[in-house]
Amino acid sequence: MTREKLYIYDTTLRDGQQTQGVQFSAHEKHQICAMLDRLGVDYIEGGWPGANPTDSAFFAEAPRTRATMTAFGMTKRSGRSAANDDVLAAVINANTPSVCLVGKTHDFHVTTALGVSLEENVENIRASVAHLVSLGREALFDAEHFFDGYRANPGYALDCLWAALEAGARWIVLCDTNGGTLPVEIGRIVTEVIAAGIPGDHLGIHTHNDTANAVAGSLAAVDAGVRQIQGTLNGLGERCGNANLITLIPTLLLKEPYRSRYEIGTTEAALAGLTAISRQLDDILNRVPVKQAPYVGASAFAHKAGLHASAILKDPSTYEHVDPGLVGNARVIPMSNQAGQSNLRQRLAEAGLSVAAGDPALARILEEVKAREDRGYTYDSAQASFELLAREVLGQMPDFFEVERYRVTVERRKDAKGRMVSLSEAVVVVDLAGEKRLSVSESLDETGSDRGPVNALSTALAKDLGQYQDAIADMHLVDFKVRITQGGTEAVTRVIIDSEDGAGRRWSTVGVSPNIVDASFQALLDAINWKLLRETRVAEVAE
Repeated sequence: MTREKLYIYDTTLRDGQQTQGVQFSAHEKHQICAMLDRLGVDYIEGGWPGANPTDSAFFAEAPRTRATMTAFGMTKRSGRSAANDDVLAAVINANTPSVCLVGKTHDFHVTTALGVSLEENVENIRASVAHLVSLGREALFDAEHFFDGYRANPGYALDCLWAALEAGARWIVLCDTNGGTLPVEIGRIVTEVIAAGIPGDHLGIHTHNDTANAVAGSLAAVDAGVRQIQGTLNGLGERCGNANLITLIPTLLLKEPYRSRYEIGTTEAALAGLTAISRQLDDILNRVPVKQAPYVGASAFAHKAGLHASAILKDPSTYEHVDPGLVGNARVIPMSNQAGQSNLRQRLAEAGLSVAAGDPALARILEEVKAREDRGYTYDSAQASFELLAREVLGQMPDFFEVERYRVTVERRKDAKGRMVSLSEAVVVVDLAGEKRLSVSESLDETGSDRGPVNALSTALAKDLGQYQDAIADMHLVDFKVRITQGGTEAVTRVIIDSEDGAGRRWSTVGVSPNIVDASFQALLDAINWKLLRETRVAEVAE
């Protein structure tokens, strides 16, 4: 059976930039464009030329892409022609092959927000699209508030669509702008729109995630007949976000009936880079990846319960809906107080540790894990610390160095301008094969501001490790999480640290203590030891 083409339209650089706290630079937009092109989307909406300096700069040097580069704007304003509207002209002057214009289709918004007559709004849509087509551009019309407008006045909402279609629009995109329309209603309304004569192969869908149904609503629209899907990487977008293409793309490629019925631009090879693309975007935004994200999250293929892990070892399909490798992710068998020997042996094997079934060491490791978790540790999300613990029990942990002592002080004092400022200082003494080394560090950034006692401690610990210094030179801390596990005067602090190195490896370590500095130091020490363990093993293989 010949598969029908579905077109993927990405609006990360425009609608995604409306996410609270997100503001892309022109350089970052170029980076994201390259990611999108690798992924195989059909359209890349670069932004709104003329709306802000960044978008204008981006279009001035827009990258050459396989995907169709698209500029976004709005239909012409009342009281002027399409050819003489300077706002529309700025969009056209971006010289993209495709232009997407947004216009009102809800009568309430036309009369209240725009303050024009219903007939005038329809004419603005028609004239704007016709002007684009006369210039040889592919025209898209984003029907804003369409679903709300259709419920209020279906005849008028359809009139707006017909105006765009008859003027030559290639795509008419039905927008659930407020994100409140549920999938079953999206499917019903799309079916009625197609029955009214608007061809499905000219229709697109643009959903928002205000009811956590943006992906489901997009799929419902496809089922009803639309052939373009708009969305963003990682579901970025204003309020609760847009339809998440990182979820939609693998669903379309891997799940029935979409896999058999439709063809999209993403290849199997490109799909294998999906997790890396999702995390690269988080890096650009300086965000911690969502562990529970479908397909690409660190927990998406994590199996905590012993019963699950036992079944996974026999056949992964028992608790996995797809092979994690298809999307560039990996299976994780975490350790926790729910763990059984199946989890344990699998996790040990992943760390390169082979322990036979029935070996008494397994029981000793499990006992130690459960005893520590009872004191507040968690190895569910600190795999690197678990590996170090297991190696200690098995007698397979190298003795890289020993910490003799450490001290952290925080001083409050007046600066030259009479302001009270803080200064954190740390001292660490380590024993390297019998040689004592003392390191001191003040936690000041380039502006002279204090970055805190934990930063001072981390810097001092990693400052002078002799022969191991080069091995840790490329590691850095990417996340620091603190949780109080008990209340009152006996409160216990748990610190989880995520570290990363130049090879792209990311690992998590844990420390627990009534003292937050001590808990942090434990996690920092584990992070360095795990890194040294990996680097020395690499060196052994190279030799």
